[in-house]
Amino acid sequence: MKKIIVVGSGVLGASAAYHLSQSDAQVMLVDGRHPGRATDAAAGIICPWLSQRRNQSWYRLAKGGARYYAELTEKLRSEGESDTGYARVGALSLHTDPKKIEQMRERAEKRREDAPEIGEIEVLDEAQVRELFPLLNDGYMAVRVSGAARVDGRALRDAMISAAQRNGVSVIEGEAALSVVKGRTTDMSAKGEPLPEHAADVTVKGEPLPEHAADVVSKGEPLPEHTVDVTAKGESITEGRVTGVTVNGEYFPADEVVICAGAWANELLRPLGLHFRVTFQKGQILHLQMPEQPGSGEWPVVIPPNDQYLLAFDHGKMVAGATHENDVQLTDVRVTAGGMHEVLDKGLALAPGLADGELQEVRVGFRPFTPGFLPVIGRVPGWEGLITANGLGASGLTMGPFLGRQLSQLALGLEPDLPLDDYAVEKALEPR
Repeated sequence: MKKIIVVGSGVLGASAAYHLSQSDAQVMLVDGRHPGRATDAAAGIICPWLSQRRNQSWYRLAKGGARYYAELTEKLRSEGESDTGYARVGALSLHTDPKKIEQMRERAEKRREDAPEIGEIEVLDEAQVRELFPLLNDGYMAVRVSGAARVDGRALRDAMISAAQRNGVSVIEGEAALSVVKGRTTDMSAKGEPLPEHAADVTVKGEPLPEHAADVVSKGEPLPEHTVDVTAKGESITEGRVTGVTVNGEYFPADEVVICAGAWANELLRPLGLHFRVTFQKGQILHLQMPEQPGSGEWPVVIPPNDQYLLAFDHGKMVAGATHENDVQLTDVRVTAGGMHEVLDKGLALAPGLADGELQEVRVGFRPFTPGFLPVIGRVPGWEGLITANGLGASGLTMGPFLGRQLSQLALGLEPDLPLDDYAVEKALEPR
């Protein structure tokens, strides 16, 4: 039975584990519980079709992710997960300029040709906009797209993990460290003969090598803790095989390890002699409780002309966001006065009706980005048994479930649903 370990339990890792649970593989999900995980903070808008981004590779992922939600949530519901956090409520893309509204409508009509899930497209005047979302300011027209949706990232993640556990996936909490065998055995020799294919066949004075590299000694001294420090003729060995992970001091072997660690991925890959070029952006997201807003769970998501957004959930819960903070540390999960000023200033200008809302909480998360703001997915070059995806950025909830499925197919040796050349992992890697 194939053993597969998924490191990272955000929406991407949860999806990978859930889809792997449909196979006969033995699957483990490692949850680091990092403060600031993107999924914990996110309240997502599933509406990629109105984006002005010209990168077709990005749009292919986003479109595939939006389309996949209907299939995924239906399957989860059939397995007993009634709360997936997903609701197809439509979207209002706002503007005050009629020309911009017409351009949005044309773009949506064009993209509906190969994405019928967009649904109905219509232009709304100010009165119609206010009727659908009463808290908004005057002056906005909108393009309404009926196929858009909102999703609660925490609820979706929890639903996938719950279903995966019922299917036999084990979940452990703790920081994972990769366990590796350095160097390709076909390139190594002893007395001029290549070493056997499997490390278990290598012997010292007739005895098999110990199970863990830490037990191997040289001249009576243990080898360094991390195999990246082991050298051959003065050169670091930066290729090999990942054999599993160590969590809380316990070693777990695996045939495949899938890294879904978001902003923390570089820390995991650094001991392999790699620099994973993942940057991150801090977002602070405001949650409000509005009094007396019956039917708010059916209100459409709001996409204004600036970089903010507004979502309504059941029972008057509103989510407004978010900040886009660069040059921050992963330890900086503070809610700041400046961040809240930005969100409230823009949020109240967009929707003055929010002024009567009661502050419930502020969530903080780090959106991971890879070079060119294009996600990467695939096998890590030079390292057998190691697969990763990263860089989903602000589209993590749109793309994450779909990409998690692709990761599961890679780990099982199956063909993914999309060509991966455009998203090659090496584009985000540098040797240290």
